[in-house]
Amino acid sequence: MKRSNFKVVKIDKNKSLFNYEKKVLIKELILDLKLGYFEFEKEKTQKVKFNLDVNYEDKKPSNDKDIKSIVNYAKIVRLLKKLVKNKHYNFLETLAEDVFDELFKDKRIDKISLQIEKLEIMKDCSSVGIQISKKRSHDKL
Repeated sequence: MKRSNFKVVKIDKNKSLFNYEKKVLIKELILDLKLGYFEFEKEKTQKVKFNLDVNYEDKKPSNDKDIKSIVNYAKIVRLLKKLVKNKHYNFLETLAEDVFDELFKDKRIDKISLQIEKLEIMKDCSSVGIQISKKRSHDKL
């Protein structure tokens, strides 16, 4: 009888065989905030639209009874509102960096794509804005 080349491998039940790639989507969040470099922009608030894709990885499936097992979209929206509540930003880019700094505090988050648009600043356009993606580097510095 011929011997098989297959080996039996025991699987550690405490280790996951899967990695989950998850994404939280926030579309068309419109906030009134103080934003802009020019003096006329500093006088009053303006409508600004946010779109975010927040990618994160997890080794476990979400637990239906534990909100900490997910990246919570409501928490992200609250964070955005808090960031812009009492602070004036001159540039969309500096606002974006503050958003990135806050969201990357969650170590599960791997990449953030952020789009921010001013909705009322130019008469010829429905909006003007920026789109920036930032990815966590896993390289050691």
